[in-house]
Amino acid sequence: MRLLAMGIATLLGTAGMSAILAQTVDGLDVQAVKKRAADIAAEAQAFVDQVKDRGDEFREEATVVRKGGMENMQRVAATDLPKGPDGKIDFDELVQGAANNANTPGGDAPQFMVFASLSMPPASLKQLIADTARAGGVVIFRGFPNNSAKEFVNRLGQVVQKDDMPNIGIDPRLFRAFNVQAVPTYVAVSSTFDLCAGFRCETKVPPHDRLEGNVTVDYALNTFASANGPGARIATVALGNLARSRQQ
Repeated sequence: MRLLAMGIATLLGTAGMSAILAQTVDGLDVQAVKKRAADIAAEAQAFVDQVKDRGDEFREEATVVRKGGMENMQRVAATDLPKGPDGKIDFDELVQGAANNANTPGGDAPQFMVFASLSMPPASLKQLIADTARAGGVVIFRGFPNNSAKEFVNRLGQVVQKDDMPNIGIDPRLFRAFNVQAVPTYVAVSSTFDLCAGFRCETKVPPHDRLEGNVTVDYALNTFASANGPGARIATVALGNLARSRQQ
């Protein structure tokens, strides 16, 4: 609108200058030139008023569209999300767990983590999730494959039991914090630590033990415990949990 006003001002200025120049040229009708300049000014003002009114209409239409879009999003979020397979996995519970993980307060990040992916062989992933849950650890996934929550639920539902659900997390921040490039990766940290609030920031992690490779949960924990490194205490506790669960 500011550029339009400047253009119109230039047009009016040009018209006025033409009228002034015309007064110095013999044979021209000065009054006719002045009248034409006045007509141009009137037409320009009418154009400005029309554009302004149309701009107000556009703003009103944009507000209506935005409001309708927000209502549609709320309606979809409330009723149309996929629910996942019956019996094995509850999609709502999974999403709630992921949301809680994303909003974890300081000091509540897990201390025994296994980074995994749905690209792993199903049998291996099923055993890894079950053993990590019994040990009291958390299996961390980076996110949804192909950005599809439904695909994630359907594929995970084939390898996870409902009792293991609280031990599954979705958090790309942890992948970034530990610079995880391969799965499975086992991590046992020396203490609790804070997860930074955003998904683009980096978390300062405490001293920890780390093992990459296709090994069992037992092997990773025994390696950490016997090495007496930063994660030895957590690994020892996890091994105790795992042993007790197998006696039940």
